[in-house]
Amino acid sequence: MAHLRRIVLVSSLLVLASATAPAQTPVGFNLTGMWSVMYHEDVLERTDPGSPVGDYLGIPINDEARLRADTWDADLISVVEHQCIPHAAPYAMRAPSNLKISTIDDPTTSQMVAFIIDGTYTGPRTIWMDGRPHPSEFAPHTWSGFSTGVWEGDTLHIETTHIKAGYLRRNGIAFSDEATLTEFFDLHDKILTLTTITEDPVYLSEPLVRSESWIWNPYQVFQPIANFGSCIPHPELPKPQGWIPHHLPGTNTQLREFSEEYGIPFEATRGGAETMYPEYQKKLKQMTIPRPKVFDTKFAREHPNQRVEKQP
Repeated sequence: MAHLRRIVLVSSLLVLASATAPAQTPVGFNLTGMWSVMYHEDVLERTDPGSPVGDYLGIPINDEARLRADTWDADLISVVEHQCIPHAAPYAMRAPSNLKISTIDDPTTSQMVAFIIDGTYTGPRTIWMDGRPHPSEFAPHTWSGFSTGVWEGDTLHIETTHIKAGYLRRNGIAFSDEATLTEFFDLHDKILTLTTITEDPVYLSEPLVRSESWIWNPYQVFQPIANFGSCIPHPELPKPQGWIPHHLPGTNTQLREFSEEYGIPFEATRGGAETMYPEYQKKLKQMTIPRPKVFDTKFAREHPNQRVEKQP
């Protein structure tokens, strides 16, 4: 009986040790190094100046998020209180930035404790790999959030909570501080691909799935983008103190410009989960397609049978 108890005790200790031991990197799989961003996905959204006002396509926003975006004014980032606010993790990983990935190692065992991802607009992100739990729901939120990672085969699975509220797209589409971020890093030869899933019970009706890629580039001169510790805000516009740029509901005349410029039905530009799926193309074919201003001649040549609105 005593021998059986010793076996049970040793087994329990082994299980406990495996649950708290640092995660082992798969053989031949190394995320560390310098990575140059690739823009073959969503280039207009990810680079300057970002998505146009009123472009909510492909994001499963609800009515609350749509109303907030409709009242957003780009001058908000010129307000002193907003000038030094970085992008939070759900958007920062999509920003036009290169990455430097390194590790924190235990000095005694040489086991990896965490990944450090630098180069994003949030500052360095720490991905804890030692099995530690996420903090209490009452713990402080940060721009990077609190991230833990585990290996699932050759895929690094990251869960991030405790993120400060921010923007999913730089035209007013926001997420709340209840949002969570799930990420999957995959390495294919010299291409590093990140798939992200953002969930937010406040502003999203469904999870938002996006992806972006980087290519291994050890020769780049790396310069961290985020240096918000030395950011010194300064009045940029001649406005009185306390001025808050905004549009009252129903008064934003810029919302239809995206539809008119690119020839997209206004209803479709309003976003929502329905606009994310291929089946929405059937509904688009039943709508009146406005003649795009920027591609007027080309559009008419390539779509001779397309029903369009007549311009005054």
